[in-house]
Amino acid sequence: MPKNKIFYELFEKVADNLKKMGTILKEAVAESDFDKRATLIVQLEDLEHANDELTHTLFTELGRNFITPFDREDIHYLATSLDDIADYIYASAKKINFYRVNPNDTGLQKFADLIDQGCAQIKIAVTELRDMKNMRTITEALVKINSLENQADDVFDFSIERLFETEPDAKEVIKKREIYQVMELVTDKCEDASNVIESIIIKYA
Repeated sequence: MPKNKIFYELFEKVADNLKKMGTILKEAVAESDFDKRATLIVQLEDLEHANDELTHTLFTELGRNFITPFDREDIHYLATSLDDIADYIYASAKKINFYRVNPNDTGLQKFADLIDQGCAQIKIAVTELRDMKNMRTITEALVKINSLENQADDVFDFSIERLFETEPDAKEVIKKREIYQVMELVTDKCEDASNVIESIIIKYA
C-alpha cells in the first residue's frame, strides 16, 4: 500500500469502530438488565481500546511519513477528535452502570439515538475522504452532524429542566446530570470531527 494511503485505511477503521460503538451504546441504554448492559459496556471498552491503538498507529505513521494525503495538522486534529468520540461514548455507558442509574430515561435514550446517528454520519464522511468524488454525500453528512449537535443541545436543556422538576433525590440529579453532560460532549466531538473534514474538503476537493 502506498505510504500516504495508510492514513485513509486507519481513519476508515476508526470510523467503522465508532459506528459500532454508537449502535452498542443505543442497545446498552435500551437494556434494562444491569448484567446484560455490563456485557455491552465491555464491548464498548474493547472498541475504545482498539481505537486507541489505531490512533497511536496514526500518530506513528504521521511521524514516519514525509508524504501525507492532507495537512499533518488536519490528520492530527481529525485523529484526536475521532478518538475523543470513542472515549466519551465509553465513558457515558460506563457511568450509567457505575452510578447504577436506570437508563429508562427519555433524555438518555434521545442522546443515545443522536449519538448513534452522529457516528453513522461520521463513518459516511470519513469513508468518502479517500477519493473525494462524492462531495454532496460528504456535505450532507456534515450538515446532518451539525443538526444532530444542535438537537443534542436542546435535549440537554430539556433533560436538565425535567430532571430538576421531577427528580426528588439530589444524588440522582447529580448522577444523571453528569451522564447528560458526557453524552452531550460526544455530539460536540462529532461536530469537531465534522469541522476538520470540512476544512480538508475545502482545501483539497
